[in-house]
Amino acid sequence: MTVENTKGVAFVTGGAGGIGAAICRKLGAEGYSLAIGYCRSEEKAGLLEKELAEQGICARPVRVDVSSSGSVGRAVEEICRLLGPVTLLVNNAGISEYALCQDISDDAWNRMIGTNLSGAFFCCREVLPGMIREQRGCIINVSSIWGLSGASMEVHYSAAKAGLIGLTRALAKEVAPSGIRVNCVAPGAIDTEMMARFTSAELDAFLEEIPAGRLGRPEEIAETVAFLAKEGTYLTGQVISPNGGMM
Repeated sequence: MTVENTKGVAFVTGGAGGIGAAICRKLGAEGYSLAIGYCRSEEKAGLLEKELAEQGICARPVRVDVSSSGSVGRAVEEICRLLGPVTLLVNNAGISEYALCQDISDDAWNRMIGTNLSGAFFCCREVLPGMIREQRGCIINVSSIWGLSGASMEVHYSAAKAGLIGLTRALAKEVAPSGIRVNCVAPGAIDTEMMARFTSAELDAFLEEIPAGRLGRPEEIAETVAFLAKEGTYLTGQVISPNGGMM
């Protein structure tokens, strides 16, 4: 099967991870050319590129440290050279850590904010001039349910993800007159490597708090992203939380 890439160019940060890879697969099937943003997962990004190529989907791995504005600038320049201007940005790159507030070091705080919040800002700032020139574009930020409700022992993670929601709502108002939509997905508990830190007993107790009785699948988050990416909709400045009723 060959997929004609007619929708434009999608830049997915953290594109080699569980949720990121699912987003890349879905957007590729929808007709986007893909820039698979990765930082340390070069092998995974390469394997995903090969998988997508076998389906006739144009994809290129692009190394980027989103916490560095310089790295983001170089990555977007490379994407424009290889694929064309970014028309869809998915800020998915993120890290997590489990720690008491008093045990969070300055470095840990700065690393969390730098990756999960500043990284999204740097990427938005870099792609917006091109989107504004074209008077079209879409930005989707991947936050977390903890950005909405907060999580014990995840103060820095919750703060960064809440900031991402604020960024979404403010930027949506700013760029809507330029034909650019900005929305946010705030997943609940999703079956990815981030859940590996929990023991079986902890996971069972956690599942009891989810009315749906199960973890979400990365593909379900990808479906939400693809829904928000559809052009011609009236949705902007919104936060959608696929969470199995956890709220």
